[in-house]
Amino acid sequence: MLSGLRFESATPAVIAAPDRADIACFIGYIGRRSDAPLPTPVRQSLVAAGWTKGPWQVDDMRLESLERIPIAFESWDNFAEVFAWERRPLRSGSLTICTTYLGAAVRSFFATGGRRAWVVRVADPFPYLEPFGVRGANRNPRLRALVPRLDPAHFLDLDDPRNWNGIEHLLGLAEVCHLCLPDLADISAVDPAVLPTAFSPAPAPESFVECSAEAPPLPNDIPLARIAAPRSNDLGFAAWGAAVRRACEFLSQRRPDVLFIGALPLATPDASHAVGLASTRADTDLLAFLTNTDVIAPPTAPPDTGAPVASHAEYVWPWLRTTRSDDLPQSLEPADGMFAGLLARNALVRGTFHSVGGTILNDVVGLMPLPAMGLGADSPTEALAARICVIAQEPDGICVESDVTASPALAFRFGGARRLIGAIRRAARRFGEAHCFEPNGPTLWLGLCRSFEAMLDAFWREGAFDGATADDAYSVRCDRSTMSQGDLDNGRLIAFINIQPAAAISRITIVLDMTVGATATAQIREVA
Repeated sequence: MLSGLRFESATPAVIAAPDRADIACFIGYIGRRSDAPLPTPVRQSLVAAGWTKGPWQVDDMRLESLERIPIAFESWDNFAEVFAWERRPLRSGSLTICTTYLGAAVRSFFATGGRRAWVVRVADPFPYLEPFGVRGANRNPRLRALVPRLDPAHFLDLDDPRNWNGIEHLLGLAEVCHLCLPDLADISAVDPAVLPTAFSPAPAPESFVECSAEAPPLPNDIPLARIAAPRSNDLGFAAWGAAVRRACEFLSQRRPDVLFIGALPLATPDASHAVGLASTRADTDLLAFLTNTDVIAPPTAPPDTGAPVASHAEYVWPWLRTTRSDDLPQSLEPADGMFAGLLARNALVRGTFHSVGGTILNDVVGLMPLPAMGLGADSPTEALAARICVIAQEPDGICVESDVTASPALAFRFGGARRLIGAIRRAARRFGEAHCFEPNGPTLWLGLCRSFEAMLDAFWREGAFDGATADDAYSVRCDRSTMSQGDLDNGRLIAFINIQPAAAISRITIVLDMTVGATATAQIREVA
């Protein structure tokens, strides 16, 4: 007779997939599950990546803790087996815990449709409730663990992954398309507060009770729903914006094919910023507030300065109350993990170049704050949706209103076009890696043109480009007209690719002009 027999599904080692456009990377604060050894597939991936033997070998303590070591997961269960995603202390030394924001983001990523995620643990999560002043004093060191470029003295060692920190690990993750830093808003926030209750119960009448044996005191009752989600003032928004700009500068220079997905922080009730004699409040005109705090560039900014860098980011707002968020303060979670999962599902089902605008979010049951939609094109929320990915309540349910980058230039604005360009960049990088040792001559140039024309033709047939014919939709040129003699002498291969991305129409307004009279006619004008 067999006893203690247990069947487990074998999890194969993750295989690299450079052609996919759905893979996200989450970097942040989370604990390693101390009561569980590393699963066999994870150990195999560490061996294959050179973390156990070879030039990148690290000591056993770092290997077991997975600190600053990227790990790929293809399911939520595999992730939860490795990391203590649900064990963030509310206070230092307290047994009361809540879920980490990194864990919540990865959970929503897989629940929304994501299929593969890379996770980089930078350190254990810090307590959510800290003594006054501790959060502010530790803001910069915590941000630098995610975005090392915030430190002017930081040196990037391109030759040794063991010394990489935060987003620098993207240098070794060629298949990653989207980046999420779920702890940014929390780090940039002011000290959290306890929300006021709706009423205070009347005190119980005094009465005599019999003495009992000494018993340990009951733990403090601090329901998570009564603890406010992290909120930022103007200084916090400025710190958040500075970290995002540095991250996007890194992406622009080192990984231009990666898109940053960031959840805007919640604003404190009195958040405002003064410019001269005028002051803008976050609760009345969030777009103007974000512009004044340098979170986003004004629309009048020169397109050759902030537009390319800002086009590497999509900001999502507001925060969400989902069917899974009861284990977070105020039952709210930032929207970056959910949005990254939505983009992943969109890439797998429809194509990454398609807009996710109009998608109904069935798992979202509430929004904080609630955007005021339907007040006309000149309303603050409508203007915000032109620069921010806004989620709002519609008659059919809660849905994504806009899918845009934070770029001030309209040409860099459409999110689907930005993701399409990222896919083309990854294809160019793969071609270069495969042919980097071939002679730089007409044979290589012709092969590059044919490879890219075949890829672009497939995009065009799927509806990624405008144009009745392929010649109208795209063109590829790689010859002596694209390279100087100096480029040829130095081994540089330069190709010009021109594309006409299909622009998405977020909304169509039909205006009916009904003229009264015997000869009345109905005139219909469509405004996109």
